[in-house]
Amino acid sequence: MRAIERGLTNCAVCHAIVKVPIQSAKEAAYCPRCDSEVYLRKPDAVQKTWAFLLASIVFYIPANILPMMHVITFAGTESDTIMSGVLYFIDTGAYLIAFVIFTASIFVPILKILILIYLLVSVQKGSCLHRKRRKKLYMLTEIIGRWSMVDVYVVGTMVALVHFGGLTEITPGMGANFFLLVVIMTMLSAMSFDPKLIWDNTKECNAKQ
Repeated sequence: MRAIERGLTNCAVCHAIVKVPIQSAKEAAYCPRCDSEVYLRKPDAVQKTWAFLLASIVFYIPANILPMMHVITFAGTESDTIMSGVLYFIDTGAYLIAFVIFTASIFVPILKILILIYLLVSVQKGSCLHRKRRKKLYMLTEIIGRWSMVDVYVVGTMVALVHFGGLTEITPGMGANFFLLVVIMTMLSAMSFDPKLIWDNTKECNAKQ
């Protein structure tokens, strides 16, 4: 008998094993150790994950189209998007910086969005395939999510440091705001997803084998 059939689950805060009423998956219990709310499954996990994920996709478009920062000098103002910044570092021979920014600001958000879409679709279809791999993919989204903030951190650092009187000044562009929203939405999306849903159809999968 599985833990869910016994009404047992773990507390997300202190990882204690807690007995939860099994009459409703949305009915909460309280952890006897830390007094946090505990559910057998996160309420409306799929719907919330989709909502945050779709919001991140919408914000990702202007985050890449609009400039991340504006460089103001005596010669004029130059604006850079994420991709134009990557190309600038490539042209100047700073390949490592270009690689880090491309990976953190373009590759990682797209990878995280695609993984979450795959997890959501597979759960909704009740897929029995590669359940252990899907669990690892979910863990990967939690690990790589924090690195998406690199570009925002770079812009913030340059805004704070590069300010030479009236000669040079760097200001953040609207793209930085939208990219920050992308990072926040993907983080909330990953936090809303319940990886236990991957294993809920164990009996059906075993019956098919």
